[in-house]
Amino acid sequence: MPTAIAMADDAARLPTAPRYDGYVALGCVIRGETYHFEIVSDQSAAGLRNLGLKGVAIGNGILTTEDEDQAWARARRSEGDKGGGAARACLDLIALRKRLRVGLGS
Repeated sequence: MPTAIAMADDAARLPTAPRYDGYVALGCVIRGETYHFEIVSDQSAAGLRNLGLKGVAIGNGILTTEDEDQAWARARRSEGDKGGGAARACLDLIALRKRLRVGLGS
């Protein structure tokens, strides 16, 4: 996706066929000199949250950082592993959804 803010909009158009149990959104927004950082950060998180409220299992791995060094530190497996955390969150949501379906007899 070209921008983090478009990620949620584009993800909403992805197929929800049984082939896909969930999605992981990965990206990075680095603070610049304008208010644009806050808008992109807030709107991308809100869009992904709205997908979750619609029942889409989604892991949010969009980093919001002050600089590139901080982004790399959060992305490295040996440090923050935020992408891995987003993937694990998505898998946990998928597992929870399956447990709820079984519990409800669906």
